[in-house]
Amino acid sequence: MPNIKSAKKRVKVIEAKTAQRKAVKSALKTELKKANAAIEAGAENKDEAVRLAMKKIDQSAAKGVLHKNTAARKKSALAKKANA
Repeated sequence: MPNIKSAKKRVKVIEAKTAQRKAVKSALKTELKKANAAIEAGAENKDEAVRLAMKKIDQSAAKGVLHKNTAARKKSALAKKANA
């Protein structure tokens, strides 16, 4: 445990940011699973599910949770799967 005041603050800030990033990443994974399930099932709402997943990917990249190239790769793979 840190003794210096600034180090104590950094620990608290890092814990808060970690929790926020974990929530964003969890929501992203949920949307991707829904989109993949809709694509595999051939559901009529698959276009909507893919659109929501792409939006969630963009939001994650904007918040810095995902690198922009990782986001682009995930979107590309999802689009390729949806169009196949």
